[in-house]
Amino acid sequence: MKRLLFFVLLGVSICAPARETVSVCFNYSCLNTAEVTYRRSQLLLVSELLSDAIDAAHEREQLSLAIGVLLGWAGRQSPIWADRGGNFDDDGVYGKMDCIDHSITTTRLLKMLERKGWLRWHRVLEPEMRNILLFAHWTAVIEEVPQAAFRDDDPDSRITFRFAVDSWFRDNGKPAVIQPLGLWMDWKDIDDNE
Repeated sequence: MKRLLFFVLLGVSICAPARETVSVCFNYSCLNTAEVTYRRSQLLLVSELLSDAIDAAHEREQLSLAIGVLLGWAGRQSPIWADRGGNFDDDGVYGKMDCIDHSITTTRLLKMLERKGWLRWHRVLEPEMRNILLFAHWTAVIEEVPQAAFRDDDPDSRITFRFAVDSWFRDNGKPAVIQPLGLWMDWKDIDDNE
């Protein structure tokens, strides 16, 4: 019986996600960084959240929540807890984040999730920038990975579906805005009424 219990506990410890450390940027243009560490229990919750996804659209919904939660936990270990959506509500605050800070940090979080194999319907791309005249804005980007067999036979299967993952719009710990990259590039931002 002791031997069985040993192997069960060994199996659980092997399967449990290990602690992860991620560098978060803040104070605009990654002027400052802080190392934050996610505990096994936190990573297990994120893993379970993402494993519930039944398709790509659902994975994006779960991913929006996961990024918010991860940034919220990061705020408990770093000054980014003070970050507010946009660039004006936290002006002059230590720990504020501009779109560069958000796009870099969110991409790092997404790459951590991808590295762990928790993204089944998406892959992580490099951040993208949009601009109008002198105003530029950055976002993290994911691309939908075709899963359905019928897409292999479809000439349109080569069309890629990319999405902006923009945590800049909302206060620290709130779900990230995820929308088609084309809409985001056209400055068709989701209205955040929260």
